Amino acid sequence: MSKPITTASGIPVADNQNSASAGVRGPLLLQDFHLIEKLQHFNRERIPERVVHAKGSGAYGIFTVTHDISRYTKAKLFAAVGKQAETFVRFSTVGGEKGSADTERDPRGFALRVYTEEGNWDLVGNNTPMFFIKDGIKFPDFIHTQKRDPQTNLKSATMMFDFWSKAPESLHQVTMLFSDRGTPDGYRHMDGFGSHTFSLINAAGERVYVKWHLKTQQGIRNLAAADAVRLAGEDPDYAQRDLFGAIERGEFPRWDVKLQVATEEQLAEWEARTGWNPFDLTKVWPHKDFPLIPVGVLELNRNPLNYHAEVEQAALSPANVVPGMGYSPDKMLQARLFAYHDAQLYRLGTNHQHLPVNAPRCPFHNQQRDGAMAIANGGAEQNYHTVEAGGSQPQGLGHGEPALALHGGAGRYDGRGQEDDYTQAGNLFRLLPEQEKQNLFANLAGPMSQISDEIINRQLGHFDKADPAYGAGVRAALKARGRNIG
Repeated sequence: MSKPITTASGIPVADNQNSASAGVRGPLLLQDFHLIEKLQHFNRERIPERVVHAKGSGAYGIFTVTHDISRYTKAKLFAAVGKQAETFVRFSTVGGEKGSADTERDPRGFALRVYTEEGNWDLVGNNTPMFFIKDGIKFPDFIHTQKRDPQTNLKSATMMFDFWSKAPESLHQVTMLFSDRGTPDGYRHMDGFGSHTFSLINAAGERVYVKWHLKTQQGIRNLAAADAVRLAGEDPDYAQRDLFGAIERGEFPRWDVKLQVATEEQLAEWEARTGWNPFDLTKVWPHKDFPLIPVGVLELNRNPLNYHAEVEQAALSPANVVPGMGYSPDKMLQARLFAYHDAQLYRLGTNHQHLPVNAPRCPFHNQQRDGAMAIANGGAEQNYHTVEAGGSQPQGLGHGEPALALHGGAGRYDGRGQEDDYTQAGNLFRLLPEQEKQNLFANLAGPMSQISDEIINRQLGHFDKADPAYGAGVRAALKARGRNIG
């Protein structure tokens, strides 16, 4: 037997089949509040979609500590081997709209939330260890090239490659994107990366810099380009269906959580030797220089009950770190620390942290009050904090971080002309098996065959600098498509 229908205020509805009208044939009466409320809510059922990462899937799980890293961090989450914490993960595509296909060639978002006893820790990353740009001031420009042309309302290969060809810093990520890893086989068969450089602080106040890695226990599995296109038409929700179904069947996906760790002195020596800025998001730390250290295991074992409430309204931010964790001078990270929370304020509202999926599992207290959806509003508690006239006794800066030394005058610095954007992209290319290189050439030739000779030649120049065989392979693939470029 179905439950009786009520209004949102709990008032029983006498008739959910017929509007109140003046006579059998109408017109309708404004006093029919159930009709009005039903239509008003229906008109407002769609909150603004995310500007990026609009199409996503989510699941809950458990993070288990398997190795002791307390020498690096005082975070209570890692206090003992075997300790567990509840998690939520949202996977996503980046450039497409909410109704786009799961199998499009695109990076994948891999956003992890761990509900710790000291608050929420959010690791908001991707399935790639690098990114297209190194400064957040260019992020809106880059994303505009991945969206729709403002005149035609069509995706534009010209916009994408015009941007990339003028930004050689993007070459490393472009190579990854157009390799087989640009079309992962669902979300269970891909790795995750924090991508940015973060920091950990131990009980002695010592800082190390780290990069987070989540290595799939299911094994890497990618879709051939033709299969990705086919599935986009046959089953555009392929990755969502695969993740939900696997968890429903009890086939819980797992990832090994690992760290790369370096002191400030080690990074300074590495930068002097390689010329690479360790905080540059377009670069990676090679494993031979900074080996992976095991930390724990992430398992996803519970599907959400309500997609809108628990996945669409999930609001993660890289600014959410707990005591014993910190940031780095990474310019892209610094921009994201502001941008993510600001996006949630616009998309969900000023009290989005009160929603169950976003609320910490530990007690919290602040002087924030009122505003829309103020669910946990403090009640009669004091809504202000006084000034300690006699001087406060702080427990350290921020979350207890040691002071970060700053160097140089405030200004806008562009070192792009002096930076190496080709070696790591070339290294990635040379690591690919021969068949995957051929796939890379074909995947690039598809959209590049649609753009002007000027942009093609500019982009080919970058491939040549990464590895002459890279440029030659793309030229051959373009020629096969009727574009004979010198």
